[in-house]
Amino acid sequence: MASAKKGTVGVIGLGIMGGAFAQNLIASGWRVIGYDIAPDRRRALARAGTEIAADAVDVARRARVMLTSLPKPQALAETAAAIGKAKLPRRVIVEMSTFAIEDKARAEAVLRKAGHVMLDCPVSGTGAQAKVKDLVVYASGDAAEIKKLRPIFAGFTRAVHDVGAFGNGSRMKYVANLLVAIHNVASAEAMVLGMKSGLPPQLIFDLIKTGAGNSRVFELRAPMMVKNNYNDVTMKISVWQKDMDVIGGFAKKIRVPTPMFDASNVIYAKALKSGRGAEDTAAICAVLEKMAGVKRGRAKASRKS
Repeated sequence: MASAKKGTVGVIGLGIMGGAFAQNLIASGWRVIGYDIAPDRRRALARAGTEIAADAVDVARRARVMLTSLPKPQALAETAAAIGKAKLPRRVIVEMSTFAIEDKARAEAVLRKAGHVMLDCPVSGTGAQAKVKDLVVYASGDAAEIKKLRPIFAGFTRAVHDVGAFGNGSRMKYVANLLVAIHNVASAEAMVLGMKSGLPPQLIFDLIKTGAGNSRVFELRAPMMVKNNYNDVTMKISVWQKDMDVIGGFAKKIRVPTPMFDASNVIYAKALKSGRGAEDTAAICAVLEKMAGVKRGRAKASRKS
């Protein structure tokens, strides 16, 4: 089997991102042992070829290298504590979530005390990009371990960059996500301006995509805005709000003004308060449409000149 040739990788957290990591690693010839607290995610990934472990410690027992993609800092703390107490041989934990550096540092200290290595390796990209391996890893920590892990990273990403000391991966992710936050709101704002002026949503997308105003975020999120359907989630607004809080807190801590980021945060908060937490972040377009008084189906955009 191809998986026997490449080896075993553990994945703790099989949500939108972790699930994509697991499926792409399997497709690339790796044996994947995974765990998630949600039964439906365990069942879905089992059908996709992941060997489901009993818990996070069971993953660590069976895999020398494991990726963690977790929703909250508390989940990371609990996972690190459990693995730390398990008295296992040296393991490498590749932490890929977006959390405050302090939360990751605490987990790293717990694991290091137990003889393990933890790397800070968040990824740039959405859930849709994760499905097709269009992710970039910002790897930080032990350089020798990062080099060894490149074959694994190649199984579910398109590029990996060693950005230096532990924590630099998160710092780079904050910079990238600040831009994503702004680009997403800018995309929605532009779509709503065009729609209310009478332009067809599809026309707006097609022409912006070919011009100077285009961005990767526009290309990924504007198609959902065109369809006015945000259920094919690549990043839930509820989860994104956690990322926004982390970035905002970091910027304030190092005293960097973020006027555009702060303005975009207001729109995400409105989306969350309006009950769109389970939808994709592109749903902020619907929020701006409501604020602008846009009603789909009645706009001049539906008429041909």
